[in-house]
Amino acid sequence: MLDIRCIARRGAFLLDVDLKLPDPGVTALFGVSGAGKSTLIAVLAGLLRPQSGRIEIDGEVLFDAVAGICLPAERRGIGCVFQDTRLFPHHDVRGNLEYGMHRVRGRVRRLQFGHVVELLGLGALLERRTHQLSGGERQRVALGRALLAQPRLLLLDEPLASLDAARKEELLPYFERLRDELAVPIVHVTHSFDEVIRIAQQVVVLDGGRVALAAPLAQVCRAPVLHAITGSEVTGTVLEGTVTRRDAAEALAVVRCGDIDLRVARIVLEPGMRVRLYVAADDVAIARERPEAISMRNVLRAQIVTIEPAEGSALVHLAVGSEQLLARVTHSAIRELQLVPGADCFALFKAVATHGRRFERAGATA
Repeated sequence: MLDIRCIARRGAFLLDVDLKLPDPGVTALFGVSGAGKSTLIAVLAGLLRPQSGRIEIDGEVLFDAVAGICLPAERRGIGCVFQDTRLFPHHDVRGNLEYGMHRVRGRVRRLQFGHVVELLGLGALLERRTHQLSGGERQRVALGRALLAQPRLLLLDEPLASLDAARKEELLPYFERLRDELAVPIVHVTHSFDEVIRIAQQVVVLDGGRVALAAPLAQVCRAPVLHAITGSEVTGTVLEGTVTRRDAAEALAVVRCGDIDLRVARIVLEPGMRVRLYVAADDVAIARERPEAISMRNVLRAQIVTIEPAEGSALVHLAVGSEQLLARVTHSAIRELQLVPGADCFALFKAVATHGRRFERAGATA
């Protein structure tokens, strides 16, 4: 557990946070520019000393203003990867990775060189110089170097911000592997909510140097405080499930989420794979009777739980088996379809895209 209670000043900016982050798992720090994300990372890394407070990880105090404790960065056992990878140009990839091994400083070597190389797909790059690497490859090397220092916490400060869309898609599966295969807690700073949906388990929304919300991803996707930053289009439902079968003729896979089956657009999914799905509220339609001759691949029996107003429309909370979905509809639809809590209906949406799984991301198809 990472326990953070501190006030820190950077120029005219004031960070005032009180947080408890789970261990292990991926926590995303999200917010607009200037919200305090990078300042919090600097405080945790030991690069910025708070004015007051206390920071503790797994029972060890990193900072305590009252007790006069402030461990220097090199003694905190925290790995950092920044947007600028800060690789050593005079070393090849192997040399950069081995530098991380030299920074262990008495900690137990849980992560071995070969394991990290395999995990991040670095085997073919070991003899290359850093100037021969793509942006995504450089970030993988920086991740490997940080991991080989055996960190008890990994801080990622917008490591994908400088990459184009193709390089991000190349790199994101490796972040998923870190999340799924390692017990190292990760704090990931990003401006992209697509990244949050893809890899995070917990989300901390910062606003003006304070914590506006700290909650599991599924809860954050429904929160008004998030929509004030991103706009309402990110309102939706995050589901986790297992691929049960695939239909090669339709280029679809079937994913079991709780006790419901969803048709997913991506034929490369294999049975047994665990996947994360994101169903946007704007993509869900409601019918009072089962429709006939419709192109939407998901038609699910549902019951209305609650209806709440939302920026000129309404958010309908639907119970679908053991899961819940959100649908955004107009007020006129509410009246004409006589949608009320407790009413039976059908939730309709296209074959959704997966938003993250191990090794490869699925794409979107209508």
